[in-house]
Amino acid sequence: MKPTGELPMKILAVEFSSELRSVALVEKLPDGTSRVRGSALEKGGRNAHAFDLVELALQEAKMEREEIDCIAVGIGPGSYTGIRAAIALAQDGHLGHELKLVGISSVECLAAQTFADGIRGRASFIVDAQRNEFYLATYEMGENGFSEIEPLHLATFVEVEKRIAENQLVFGPDVKRLFAKAQDLYPNGEMLGQLASQETDFVSGEKLEPIYLREVSFVKAPPPRVISD
Repeated sequence: MKPTGELPMKILAVEFSSELRSVALVEKLPDGTSRVRGSALEKGGRNAHAFDLVELALQEAKMEREEIDCIAVGIGPGSYTGIRAAIALAQDGHLGHELKLVGISSVECLAAQTFADGIRGRASFIVDAQRNEFYLATYEMGENGFSEIEPLHLATFVEVEKRIAENQLVFGPDVKRLFAKAQDLYPNGEMLGQLASQETDFVSGEKLEPIYLREVSFVKAPPPRVISD
């Protein structure tokens, strides 16, 4: 593994949890601050062109792949396929180059973006969980930072609608189509990388898992039917 010491740490941030997929190169400086060196994004479609986005971000940052020290992944909740693709990319980099890995909640990323945009007070963040349910968490935006005051959980359509009716701020990916007074907001690689620059709790590749609040159940297929003459 490359020593970092007091040298800048170069972070590749991969955020594929929504339809707006993004990659960013963020550099953590020795004084603890960070700066975005390059980024790339695409919207729509079912498959993220992961390596193409990485190459575009590297070109903008004028960096080589071998310079990367850490990969940060947005682990959702959100698109299970997209998050799995991001994790697979990180695990591949980890196994091939012994990079540091860190997973960060995509909802925390949304909260950080809202704080950076100057929003203050209480705000809820939702992600479509299908089946007429939403992943929901609430944060308090203070003058010096933000903190979670309601942990991530599954909420009904009616619960979200009620909060909006009470004039609570609600943000999330592609939510305005469902709730006219909610505000669309997508997690992005640039903020993900900046959050990762403050992390010290790195993980091994096999411990990177999507945030998924429902129990995963599998139904065994019935045996083939045999029809005799």
